Amino acid sequence: MSEELAQPTQPAVTATSPETENPAATPSQLVAQTAAAPAELPSAHAAPATASDPARFVHEKLIEGKVIEALCEIYDPEIPVNIYELGLIYEIKVGHDDRVDVKMTLTAPACPVAGSLPGQVESRINSIPEVSSATVELVWEPPWTKDRMSEAAQLQLGF
Repeated sequence: MSEELAQPTQPAVTATSPETENPAATPSQLVAQTAAAPAELPSAHAAPATASDPARFVHEKLIEGKVIEALCEIYDPEIPVNIYELGLIYEIKVGHDDRVDVKMTLTAPACPVAGSLPGQVESRINSIPEVSSATVELVWEPPWTKDRMSEAAQLQLGF
């Protein structure tokens, strides 16, 4: 029985190159053209802006860490675990203007704190001096399950 080896495929690139611009160019001309022209990547492959500014990247990560610390001080009143370890926080984004956007959920849509917890989270994040403003969005997809809890929270609750 013979096995065929799959040949790796290269992704299609639509950007122009010196070869496509001038197919009759000699190899030395192609090298000169390539060296003279800066490499351009499609925008989908562009590095994030923070990667080009390490100080900004560090600043945003420090703010994110402070936001997480603040979230660890907020507890679901029905469960003795903070909302971060409970897995209620789905996303934390820190913008270039130090604005923080958070996507969070609750353990259930009928949760008694549905009307107050998101506001409490927003208020707590806004109290961080480095944060210019905060917005908390309550989302229901994907639904929260106990699998979203940290290992420490699961151990604390006996799961």
